[in-house]
Amino acid sequence: MAQTILVTGGTGYIGSHTVVELQNAGFEVIIVDDLSNSGIDVLDNIEKITGKKPQFEQFNLADTQKTDDFFNKNQNIDAIIHFAASKAVGESVQIPLHYYRNNLVSLINILDCQLKYEIPNIVFSSSCTVYGQPDVLPVTEQTPRKDAESPYGNTKRVNEDILRDSIAAYPQLKGIALRYFNPIGAHPSALIGELPLGVPQNLVPFITQSAAGLRGELKVFGNDYDTTDGSAVRDYINVVDLAKAHVVAIERLLKEKNKANYEVFNLGTGEGLSVLQVVKGFEKATGIKLNYKIVDRRAGDVEKIWADTTYANDELGWKAEKGLEETLLSAWNWEKRVREIE
Repeated sequence: MAQTILVTGGTGYIGSHTVVELQNAGFEVIIVDDLSNSGIDVLDNIEKITGKKPQFEQFNLADTQKTDDFFNKNQNIDAIIHFAASKAVGESVQIPLHYYRNNLVSLINILDCQLKYEIPNIVFSSSCTVYGQPDVLPVTEQTPRKDAESPYGNTKRVNEDILRDSIAAYPQLKGIALRYFNPIGAHPSALIGELPLGVPQNLVPFITQSAAGLRGELKVFGNDYDTTDGSAVRDYINVVDLAKAHVVAIERLLKEKNKANYEVFNLGTGEGLSVLQVVKGFEKATGIKLNYKIVDRRAGDVEKIWADTTYANDELGWKAEKGLEETLLSAWNWEKRVREIE
């Protein structure tokens, strides 16, 4: 009988791609999402890709009673992947209380229910934001975490602490925190991708929406960083590569291959690329000239960060495979399908 995985935030960007990879790997999937930053049509598109529509329930996991009711009703869950969170760096600076309430309480509610309903395994969607601006690059899993540059980043750091401390206190729990860098791109089918509600907070959807004529001028935040071209540097990873790592992490827990009850892995490509390099990469991949403007730095942004992926590559047997131009072209093909552009 297939094992059942709960994917919170499963209609979101990374969550939907992970659901596809889980179903392709033979798992049954239940999604919980409040649809605050995604659409219900994602379920139909997952079905078009995999041939199966996942089970779905709509509510916010920060609601303690609804979360308990859900777990009481679904006692066949073998493991959880927890994506559901508010995630925009800039927005978190403006409305920090929303971020703390939504992102912290939801994980606490899930862990309470894991203990109550005896669900041992959880994979947590963490972020390289826990490293702040590192003193040494590239970043390894042993790189010291720093005070976060944004409330969003701090929620990831605090949630890691909550998870680590809970697993230490309750040995029946096992967890993996996946610290990923900057996911971009879309599924090669162009049926699922990144479609933020409102104005995009992330670079690539802003690029594709600008190319589609929806956003006008693309803003590049800062050209005076200590980088090759002055723009900020990130480690951009294809979302499908990232999704596959979650399947590997789940299988590691279910097959009891984990070497400790709490483990941490960096997920990236191991290469840092500047914002302007991504802009040029998009232009090369698509043949579209972008209209962009250099503006002031944005609050909460770090200067440069990229991953040392050696530990994840060796220990998980996973590696990012897709290149920048292929990834950016997949994002553009997704945008074209959504906007019905020829």
